[in-house]
Amino acid sequence: MADVLEISHDALRAVDLNHDGAALLTGLLANHQQPVAYLTGRPVHRASGAYRGEGKTDAKDAFLIADQARGRRNLGLLRPGDEIAVDLRTLDRLRAQLVEVFPALKHTWTGRSRVRSHC
Repeated sequence: MADVLEISHDALRAVDLNHDGAALLTGLLANHQQPVAYLTGRPVHRASGAYRGEGKTDAKDAFLIADQARGRRNLGLLRPGDEIAVDLRTLDRLRAQLVEVFPALKHTWTGRSRVRSHC
């Protein structure tokens, strides 16, 4: 962490996940009073088509998230324990459970299918 902070204390860090490995990162950054912006998966997915390169890779995703974070001014900051962060994690868990029960919903939410489900 010291090496990262040595590069810049003013850099904005951004993630498109708010759980698992990203939760560890946001907690670590919070312990060092560093802000972390959150981009939801939908805008990241939509923007991915505008970037060069075939397929989905971690490097492409990282570049895309950083580029989107630089250009957007409406990003919320994640802080461990914030109500918004807790709500986002809860919604994400609910979405994951719904997709587990109704796999077709994943395609509806990501825009990959024109079929709309009526629940």
